[in-house]
Amino acid sequence: MTAIEFNNSLIGLKEGLEYFAYSLTSNKEDAKDLVQDTFLKALTNRDKFQENTNLKAWAYTILRNTFINKYRRAQKTGTVMDNTEDLYYMNFMGKSRYGMPESEISIKEISKIISTIGEDQRIPFEMQNAGYKYKEIAEQMDLSIGTVKSRIFFCRKKLMSQLNDYKN
Repeated sequence: MTAIEFNNSLIGLKEGLEYFAYSLTSNKEDAKDLVQDTFLKALTNRDKFQENTNLKAWAYTILRNTFINKYRRAQKTGTVMDNTEDLYYMNFMGKSRYGMPESEISIKEISKIISTIGEDQRIPFEMQNAGYKYKEIAEQMDLSIGTVKSRIFFCRKKLMSQLNDYKN
């Protein structure tokens, strides 16, 4: 399939993609943005499309995955949708306990308990808590990803058993 044929076939899917995007977002403008992101990803990853396969399914999968990734990213950042007429995003701050005396004591107690855990489990846990990805931790510590995941899991398990006072 030539680049022109690919582009024309992709543009032919626009109406269906917009309908599907609207069913996910419930907002026309967000749906159009999602379709535009889908077109961009499809065009930049054209080399990954296999000849004689279903372009429509491939494009719909890109759209769905893009929507899911945006939703997860919004959840992680604490962004909420404001349903006013303007439909703008604003960050949700919520109530912060940071800087309050009881939170300072809690942080010190939790840090003390974390420091009692063995280095082999504590270091991957602290790195993951600092924002490192499993792969980065594995490379830096010269371990397999499975080993890193299990060490972090067991560290969390130990912490949960020792921090019964902090459960909801």
